[in-house]
Amino acid sequence: MSVDEDRDVASTARGPAPDVQQILDRVREHLGMDVAFLSSLTTSAEVVLATSTETGPMQMAVGDVRDLDDTYCVRVLAGLLPPVLPDARRHPVARELAVTRDLGIGAYLGAPLRGPDGEPVGMLCCLARGANPLLDEDALRVLGLAAALVEDRMGVLGLPHRPAVSERVRWIRAVLAERGVRSVFQPVVHLGTGEVVAVEALSRFDPERFPTPVHAFAAAAAAGEGVELELLAAECALARLGELPPGVRMSVNLSAEALTDPRTADLLLAHGPAVGVEVTEHTPVADYEALTAVTDRLRAAGHQVAVDDAGAGFASLRHVLQLRPTSIKLDLALVRGCDLDPVRRALIRAVAEFARGIDSWLVAEGVETEHERAALQALGVEYGQGYLLGRPAPLDVALRSAAGG
Repeated sequence: MSVDEDRDVASTARGPAPDVQQILDRVREHLGMDVAFLSSLTTSAEVVLATSTETGPMQMAVGDVRDLDDTYCVRVLAGLLPPVLPDARRHPVARELAVTRDLGIGAYLGAPLRGPDGEPVGMLCCLARGANPLLDEDALRVLGLAAALVEDRMGVLGLPHRPAVSERVRWIRAVLAERGVRSVFQPVVHLGTGEVVAVEALSRFDPERFPTPVHAFAAAAAAGEGVELELLAAECALARLGELPPGVRMSVNLSAEALTDPRTADLLLAHGPAVGVEVTEHTPVADYEALTAVTDRLRAAGHQVAVDDAGAGFASLRHVLQLRPTSIKLDLALVRGCDLDPVRRALIRAVAEFARGIDSWLVAEGVETEHERAALQALGVEYGQGYLLGRPAPLDVALRSAAGG
């Protein structure tokens, strides 16, 4: 669906029928939130179809359009955000989104609206300006019941019977059938020497269909193919492993769900200890026992196991305690401006000491200035990753990255 078609959806959004409005009002009041809204998902945008709001600064209007890549919704469907966020500003993904600042989101709750074929066509969401520690699985069940009631009335909301999301699902199935993943690599660099010690594999897709990887992984999750796409992305990256010089490792990003798939450990072990894994779970891990069984097996075979977002406050501490990683990636929110902020430097120094205590690598993410790099070195951080040191690029370019970028 084009931008013009997104505008057409917005212009025909006519607001809810009275019973749908009542559902929105009641669920918002019951959950103690400031806004409840229904939206339609196109291939590129989220369009607001109906709202219930308190009088105040957090306002949404029927017909509002937001690029899908900027939304919570696409990340919830992709498993990159949990459907319940009692404190959005403390979550490492949510706090970096422009919509969190634009709308002043403090708490979030979201449930998909599904069409007759089971594929998501929209979302029912609630927002609050302040954090809401009472939001939990019971609150999500209430919202899910409300979403089911709305699904019975989707015809009066103008939601399409053949949703644009279905087109995205067909696209992702074509990606899987055609192995349509392109791998790029971002270097991990020794901050003192500029030597490339590892590369992180990242995925890219047809930009006409999936402008960002988030779009692709959300479509895969919606199609029930999330793990399949993760495995395909890993396979495509690992096909380049033989091009690495001696001593340089490659890491692939995998969710907890993908890591506990029996095929994943076999794939990684078959390629030897030059392959590491970054656990990219940004939602609560359902079964830590199963996950640690896999990471223990990989670590025993000499593979690096990395945990993202150290210092971010969301699940990262539990990840470190449960998974005992051989590599810790320092959250970019701590790295950004660390040369100017004594509080950030104190926390980085503590994490660096902790990493040394458990014999783990510490990698600072998001290094963008020479001043940040110098501050990190002074604090005992040996390795870094970021635009100063090398952007995601073809493998040969990534391997040439060095001090000074």
